[in-house]
Amino acid sequence: MEIQVDLKFVGMHRNKPAYARPGDAGLDLFADIPKPLTIWAGEQALLPTGLAIHIKEPNVAAFVMSRSGLSLTHQVSVAQGVGTIDSQYTGEIKVILKNEHPENHFVVEPGMRIAQLIFMPVFQARFNLVEELATTHRGAGGFGHTGA
Repeated sequence: MEIQVDLKFVGMHRNKPAYARPGDAGLDLFADIPKPLTIWAGEQALLPTGLAIHIKEPNVAAFVMSRSGLSLTHQVSVAQGVGTIDSQYTGEIKVILKNEHPENHFVVEPGMRIAQLIFMPVFQARFNLVEELATTHRGAGGFGHTGA
């Protein structure tokens, strides 16, 4: 399934996001910075991508997610876990990267792949206030209630 998304370059580089292989879920996002930037151990940085998008489908959002290679090899990931880009947001996509390594710094190079962008459907909830919730098999059990 495809959706149409308008793309505008707003930075200095022209790295158009593209799927590396057919069937990939995520598009790479690149650091749109003029020179290398160091993220020190335990610190984070806000990195521009040079891209702005308009998602024309109101029930679709884009999500900025970590690249597994950066997380595994360098302990660098998207700081808030997942960044959300609502369909009405048309500003520049920026990525908060956090260096979670306890000792090593990490250098982001201009044009480096720093995150991935994934489009997914979203649902808005309409809440019904009730006195009791329906009884289910699981109930309120959570956080390992079925064993380790």
